[in-house]
Amino acid sequence: MAGKPVFHYDEARGRMESVRWLLAAAGVEVLKSHGQDYLVGNKLSKADIHLVEMIYNMEELDPNIIANFPLLQALKTRISDMPTIKKFLQPGSQRQPPVDEKSILKTRKIFKF
Repeated sequence: MAGKPVFHYDEARGRMESVRWLLAAAGVEVLKSHGQDYLVGNKLSKADIHLVEMIYNMEELDPNIIANFPLLQALKTRISDMPTIKKFLQPGSQRQPPVDEKSILKTRKIFKF
């Protein structure tokens, strides 16, 4: 791969903001290749979980969104293969389905807007 891959995201606060905070607290630059298995050192952290969750959410919109990012693919695979995460990703788990029109209408009814 030529050059350093760069992870792009919206410049607004949103789902990525908690990952930015966690990486900043650990002194890590956004997905710097530091030779470790995880984003912060060599152990699983909240930053890894938040990022992989966001990857799954973005793949619902575009299944190939990380196709050109082998480090992200490897991180996603490494975390998804953990027995507890693998169980969580299976149908029937506590993982909630993607937001759809029906769930939006239900939420509007609950909060009366």
